[in-house]
Amino acid sequence: MTAIPIGAHLILAALIFTVGLVGVLIRRNLIVLFMCVELMLNAVNLTLVAASRIWGAADGQVFTFFIIVVAAAEVVVGLAILVNLFFRRGTVDVDVPSLLRS
Repeated sequence: MTAIPIGAHLILAALIFTVGLVGVLIRRNLIVLFMCVELMLNAVNLTLVAASRIWGAADGQVFTFFIIVVAAAEVVVGLAILVNLFFRRGTVDVDVPSLLRS
């Protein structure tokens, strides 16, 4: 069984990051924006794991673990804020100018 080359990991990570970045720049729904940010974080995680494999150290995998933990906390807090905004305003559209006003 042959190993997947590191370049393939990096190309895949670049594609995933690009999809996330385009989603952040184009979409207007806050839930979709959060998902696109998560895609970008996962692309960084894939890059860190590939670099960890290149150098034979576990540092990239440890950083990836911490990034996943922080991303999970971000999702919990972000979704709680989004649910609260949706119940108070009726929309989670980014274009609504008075969305974040009290």
